Amino acid sequence: MKINKNIIKELNDYLDEFNLTEIEYTEKDVKVKVSKSRTSKNIETVAPSIEKKTVKKEVLIDKSKKITSPIIGTAYLAPEPGGKKFIEIGQKIKKGDTVMIVEAMKTMNHVPSPLDGVINEISVEDGQPVEFGQTIATLE
Repeated sequence: MKINKNIIKELNDYLDEFNLTEIEYTEKDVKVKVSKSRTSKNIETVAPSIEKKTVKKEVLIDKSKKITSPIIGTAYLAPEPGGKKFIEIGQKIKKGDTVMIVEAMKTMNHVPSPLDGVINEISVEDGQPVEFGQTIATLE
């Protein structure tokens, strides 16, 4: 039985191209398996530094309060197309006020504000898809 070296070379090229460690090819009575070890050739040794460094970090405290989407869906800023928006920037809202609607699986879910505050930023646009936990508005 004569082995076709072109098949082995081609399989070896596939290992590199697709970042594989092993590939197998079967045709009639011939079965070829090519594998490669994944050891790193470029290993650097770094000596630990004894020098102590003092890093001064400035801590910024975010005083804003974020309202997040409770579900995945499509955000709507008004109860109907062209209708009055639930919130505007600078508007005072109270806990429980509807901030927007997130539609999921043909169900309109009202998103209530978890806090009292003033709308500082609206982070989504009307009709935009939103993810669970995504910030949809920010309060001051």
